[in-house]
Amino acid sequence: MTTQPAAKAAKGDEKSRYRATLNLPQTAFAMKANLVQNEPASMKRWAKIGVYQKLRAQTAGKDKYVFHDGPPYANGSIHLGHLMNKTLKDLVVRAKNMAGMDCPYVPGWDCHGLPIEHKVMTELVDAGKMAKLATLEEGQRKMIVRKECQKYAEKYVKLQSEQMARL
Repeated sequence: MTTQPAAKAAKGDEKSRYRATLNLPQTAFAMKANLVQNEPASMKRWAKIGVYQKLRAQTAGKDKYVFHDGPPYANGSIHLGHLMNKTLKDLVVRAKNMAGMDCPYVPGWDCHGLPIEHKVMTELVDAGKMAKLATLEEGQRKMIVRKECQKYAEKYVKLQSEQMARL
């Protein structure tokens, strides 16, 4: 009868014996991507060495291809619709650059109109600030709403810009 430790040793020897029969790849790459840590580091490295600026310099002075990016509203976080939209537009810009044309990628945002105004008005109502606004003159009220809309749009332009950089 074998003892417990001897059985474990025999099992370990058997495992290493089988491992020797496999043609396992040898790589310097980590077995896990660790994207949460590596993605921000890669983005910082690309910004530091100016990857986009170097790509732009390669096509400077060549035939221009202007691609107008129909901008999203700056009124919330990005979603799958933005992902598809930006991916397709990025494909066009990259293809034109690889074809030797000068095709810059210039994102933009729609910071005017009803979607932003509606969100701001809803927030003002929810915060109980509409009664105070109603006591002001029309011109003052409009300016306050416009300033709130501007703050709201700037907040989401910043957020979406950061999110889209990671697409």
